[in-house]
Amino acid sequence: MSENIDSRLKRLGIELPESSVPAAAYANAVIVNGLMFVAGKGPTGGAKGKLGDTYTTQQGYEFARQTGVEILAVLKSELGSLDRVKRVVKLQGFVNATAEFEEHHKVLDGCSELMLDVFGANGSHARSVFGAVSVRDNLPIIVDSVFEVE
Repeated sequence: MSENIDSRLKRLGIELPESSVPAAAYANAVIVNGLMFVAGKGPTGGAKGKLGDTYTTQQGYEFARQTGVEILAVLKSELGSLDRVKRVVKLQGFVNATAEFEEHHKVLDGCSELMLDVFGANGSHARSVFGAVSVRDNLPIIVDSVFEVE
């Protein structure tokens, strides 16, 4: 990729917030054998509630995108530069949803598409998404992520 990631973020109109800090006894990220595991992150702004009840699929998509921005902020904080990310390896989403909700995959697309926008072909990743009866702080979505890093 010839364009550096900071330039790409600027072109996309994405400004990274300060990285969140862990809410309990865990690390924001851990690197093992060139893979960086980022702790589960959710959207910023205090959103609480379930998809299929409090929120629509489109709102969930936006929450997943916000969550992706939070993940990028953690990566930058931990690595110093997003240019050290070689590849997005895996995203795993936990969607806080009603039993009837069936569009979990469309919600997680918010995060997946952001990774493709930011990292280009290296943003293509494996993923899985699950409906959850409850998640911490009643967030609408939580995303775990894994990256190959230098």
